[in-house]
Amino acid sequence: MSTGRTLARQFLGWQLGIVGLLLAAVTALAVVQSDAAFRETQGRRMLSVAEDVAATAGVRESLAARSFGPLPALGTSARNLSGADEIVIVDADLVVRSAADPAQVGEPFPVGESTAPAGRAWVGNPDGRTVVAQVPVLADDGRVVGLVAARVEAPPLLTGLVAAPGPAAALVGVAVVLGVAGSLLLARRVRRQTLGLEPAEIVELVQRREAMLLGVKEGVLGLDRAHRITLLNAAAEELLGIDAVGTRVDHLGLDDRLRDVLTGTAVGADQVVLHDTRVLVLNRMPVVVDGATVGAVVTLRDRTELAALEDRLDASRHVTDTLRAQAHEFTNRLHTIAGLTELGEHEEVRRFVAGIVAGSDQWRREVTASVGDAAVAALLVAKASLATERGAELRLAPGSRLDAVDPARDPALSADLVTVLGNLVDNALDAAGPGWVEIAFATEPDAVRVTVRDSGPGVASELVEEVFRHGFSTKAAEHDTGGRGLGLALARQVCLRRGGTITLHNDGGPGLAGAVFTACLPLAPAQVPA
Repeated sequence: MSTGRTLARQFLGWQLGIVGLLLAAVTALAVVQSDAAFRETQGRRMLSVAEDVAATAGVRESLAARSFGPLPALGTSARNLSGADEIVIVDADLVVRSAADPAQVGEPFPVGESTAPAGRAWVGNPDGRTVVAQVPVLADDGRVVGLVAARVEAPPLLTGLVAAPGPAAALVGVAVVLGVAGSLLLARRVRRQTLGLEPAEIVELVQRREAMLLGVKEGVLGLDRAHRITLLNAAAEELLGIDAVGTRVDHLGLDDRLRDVLTGTAVGADQVVLHDTRVLVLNRMPVVVDGATVGAVVTLRDRTELAALEDRLDASRHVTDTLRAQAHEFTNRLHTIAGLTELGEHEEVRRFVAGIVAGSDQWRREVTASVGDAAVAALLVAKASLATERGAELRLAPGSRLDAVDPARDPALSADLVTVLGNLVDNALDAAGPGWVEIAFATEPDAVRVTVRDSGPGVASELVEEVFRHGFSTKAAEHDTGGRGLGLALARQVCLRRGGTITLHNDGGPGLAGAVFTACLPLAPAQVPA
């Protein structure tokens, strides 16, 4: 960029132009006021001069007697004494009898709009630059025997300024100097505040920033120090469901967890937030300029699909753990059977095997008799082995029943039930320790209700609502605010996606303890044949 077009030079040029315009405006105002003052002052003076000449006895007698010889001498004397540019004496026939220009004598006098011939004094400004006063000359009997006109011309418009005294010129000079100095200081300050960038460079930088931040796939949200949104790209608008640039975060009606992360109350990397039906991962980075925090930039990633994939992998891990636990259990039992056989305790072997078969068959029969969904039944059988390894008891509540739902009506119900139930049971096993976990099903005409109760210590009352918002398990609720309890967030997401609910309360009834999770999953509407 050429030096003639730098930001500092542009500001200097504009400021000098503004100073020049202001000085021109002040000058014009001063000229107009001076001209008005001249017309008013000189109008009164010329009127006084004309009245004095019209009242002179020699002028009155000469006009009344129509003896015009003495009038030129009287007019010249009056002009010299008064300082008027011209004094004209006119007779009753409006013929000039005395004037500074001898060629006018004997010529008709143009009275224009004057009221002097009618007997009334008149002051006017015929051409805008001349002040004229005309006064009638009255005889002793009151007749108008002539008139006297006194005229003075205004000086050129700039004459007053050119001939102004020293202080006025000095003030104009000071104004110019101050204007130039102020312009230079302003240009220097603006250049320093813009980090030495020129206008074209600033525009290019803003365009690049907009293209970069608004074009990225991840959501980007900019905040100022008052937590007002200053930048919101399309991805962030879609993820948060808002379009509120310039609005404070606490005025958007967001839930507490999301608001805490956006405002920096909740700190840490990869903060997991459940917003509507989405699992979001947020990272907030403060923006620091000259050691002061001026705002923050928050990036958002949609982890919903990743969370679902993690849940599936977690289910696979649980299956593996269950198989491992079963293999470990079967190995111990085989070693016991082998030992009893070597000792010749064949009857004891028979009873040992019968007891194992009876225990396993009882849980399977109970599950298959109460649960009509094959996937959910298989999940419960697998979770029972996991509970046994942890020293806990997995049981069904009396009267529980889950009827099979036609996959043609609701093909996603089975998978959603496995997701919700699996996460709730895992969470309950973590909290129960060597206790028990009780599962209850209720099949309603338009919904399935699942209740999971454990014998653990329960959830602190202040965390009953936060446990879903923060997405941590009951086991980790006292110590973890990170992503450990994503399972509860996924369970809540599944329920919300289906239009259902999931709630938590502590059960303090006789013989009961721990947390109670209740999930309601509405069924898809039945298809009505056309």
